[in-house]
Amino acid sequence: MAKPGLYLEDLYVQPAHRGAGIGQALLRHLGAIAVQRDYGRFEWSVLDWNANAIALYEKMGATVMPDWRICRVAGPALQALGSGGL
Repeated sequence: MAKPGLYLEDLYVQPAHRGAGIGQALLRHLGAIAVQRDYGRFEWSVLDWNANAIALYEKMGATVMPDWRICRVAGPALQALGSGGL
């Protein structure tokens, strides 16, 4: 992928407002920004148990990539990594 991309860190719609199209509208708007800027992709993460979100994303044309995992370093491990201790 030679072009830059857009990454959405978090998307949360309060339960009382789900099903109203809020999340879909936000994703469409961000998709439009990615197209306007000639980005090569628009990516975000979803937890594997969130079947409703996955169904929505797939309906919107997203591919859920089963071979990717999020890596996190936090707390003492982050301190060690940042100080050259690992």
